[in-house]
Amino acid sequence: MTKTIAVSNEKGGVAKTTTALSLGAALAELGNRVLLIDLDAQANLTLSLGLEPGESELTSSSLILDNEPLLKVCRKTEFPNLDLIPSNSRIETAEQYLPVRTHYTTILQRAIRAAAQPYDYIVLDCPPALGAVTRNALAAANLLLIPTQAEYFSAYALRNMMGLIRRTRESDNPSLSYRILVTMLDRRNRTHRNIHEQLRATFGGGVFNTVIELDTKLRESPIAGQPITQYNAAARGSTQYRLLAQELMEYAKETENTQTS
Repeated sequence: MTKTIAVSNEKGGVAKTTTALSLGAALAELGNRVLLIDLDAQANLTLSLGLEPGESELTSSSLILDNEPLLKVCRKTEFPNLDLIPSNSRIETAEQYLPVRTHYTTILQRAIRAAAQPYDYIVLDCPPALGAVTRNALAAANLLLIPTQAEYFSAYALRNMMGLIRRTRESDNPSLSYRILVTMLDRRNRTHRNIHEQLRATFGGGVFNTVIELDTKLRESPIAGQPITQYNAAARGSTQYRLLAQELMEYAKETENTQTS
């Protein structure tokens, strides 16, 4: 069964695209067939895999706005088991045109369900906003992964994310679950440690055990057009995203067992 993961946070600069890319690559490295879908007009995920946003005729906007079949829009990457649906600035127009359509929040959900899935995981990189595109991603997802820094403004932004989760469950996707991923953690920083502890106390099992610490290699890898696991396999970021992939696979297996029992 394909698991769809939306990576989203209204707050920018929380390693959202880094997480979508690095987690997807780590899942692929573990033998899973993975599709990354870039839903952000900035197309940073597309750029991080060495593709120019303007070079693809078919993009995520083709999927959402033009009803192109999902498998027609996919592109192979140079990395084994890892495919991509790229993005460009056109997807910004979705915020204007989608809300006038009937059942517009479930367009992506229907596109994913209509495809004969060759993928084990689909990872959706959302824009840093809670508009029509992000609502589509949450409606389509089994799991919402929320990257957040252990800093006040980033943690505060979780309030709006929780509100969107409730609305999505009520209207489009009653089985949507979420997990918070603490990113860019500096263990030497007392404020980081305190907020990390507060997040665990508040959300309990809703926080991944794995944390992603500061690592300059994570900033360098997109420039090279490679996931961190390829750019520097021994880097701390590589190790931690591999641990995250394993934790996520265990969570997916437990969820599947619960649903089938």
